[in-house]
Amino acid sequence: MHYLAERNEQDEKDLDREIMIATQAGLPLVAEPYQQIADQLGVNVELIKKRLRKMREDGRIRRIGVVPNHYTLGYVANGMSVWDLPDDQIKIFGHAVGKLSFVSHCYHRPRHLPEWPYNLFAMVHGHNREEVMEKVDQIANLLGDNCRRHEVLFSTRILKKTGIRIG
Repeated sequence: MHYLAERNEQDEKDLDREIMIATQAGLPLVAEPYQQIADQLGVNVELIKKRLRKMREDGRIRRIGVVPNHYTLGYVANGMSVWDLPDDQIKIFGHAVGKLSFVSHCYHRPRHLPEWPYNLFAMVHGHNREEVMEKVDQIANLLGDNCRRHEVLFSTRILKKTGIRIG
């Protein structure tokens, strides 16, 4: 599909859909992935970057980033650490934990009392369970007395991870 220099709103929607289809399995593994997408769609590379930026700004896509296969890299122990923190401090500590280099994702979730008191979740990967536990200890030290309790839930199997696909 080729897009003219003068585009209307429908043209932009059509182009955005074509960009999403072209990138939904990931960016091409080439030196200039945006240029390859532009060539594939018959548009200028700056237009591809502009439309991706617009889709990020309006929330249609959340982020553009690397998603490494940690198993291939030797990180075969995966522990979801769960933390019981005061609700009024969750944002501050969530940001601090999320910035740690060994935390792949960190988020706030509601408690389900009395069975589930945890409100902060942080995924930690390691070469083995001992390494994961050492990293969890670092999180515990960062949280200090603000953490009332925590647990680590280790993965027992690998699930296929894919996002939504459009055709």
